[in-house]
Amino acid sequence: MPDYAFEAEALSRGARLVAGVDEVGRGPLAGPVTAAAVILDPLNIPDGLNDSKQLSAPRREALADWLMAHCDWSVAHVGVDEIDRLNIYHASHAAMCRAIAGLRQRPCLVLVDGNRVPRDLSSPGEAIVKGDARSLTIAAASIIAKVLRDRIMVDLAQQHPGYGWEANAGYPTPAHKLALLDLGVTPHHRRSFAPVHNILCKAPVTSG
Repeated sequence: MPDYAFEAEALSRGARLVAGVDEVGRGPLAGPVTAAAVILDPLNIPDGLNDSKQLSAPRREALADWLMAHCDWSVAHVGVDEIDRLNIYHASHAAMCRAIAGLRQRPCLVLVDGNRVPRDLSSPGEAIVKGDARSLTIAAASIIAKVLRDRIMVDLAQQHPGYGWEANAGYPTPAHKLALLDLGVTPHHRRSFAPVHNILCKAPVTSG
């Protein structure tokens, strides 16, 4: 379970505000990549914070609602056009930077999930591998990012039925890839991702 050790260490060194940032949606074939940033109140941390992937959907929703009501938080979505232009790695870092920039308060330190601190981060950062399972603040960010991105994909599923986005969140499940072949590519698909790119570039079959 994540704890508050990274944050406590930073506070002991003189940091006043410590933020966590995490992204969700690197792997899907459709939809945005989403990052959330959170600053927790060390005296008011809810029970049960964990890596969003370890929580049930109802528990994620309840925790996300609590965090958004009680914390300084921000979210940023980078859409498919920018993902295709930048590549997913740089797009996810752009989302993280925008999420941190959107906080009401400027953090003294940002705990970043992963092994790299985004180059354009507006505050000093510390990368933590598997941070969503080790830091409560990053876990909180992972929960908000996951819940808000999932809500977007549910909305998009209503506009483009048949791809199963309400259940697979745009990830390349067998059913989603089959739907791509049957229904075609939507404006919300990432054209730079191989399964989508290959469909778009497939030469028409001609009979001799």
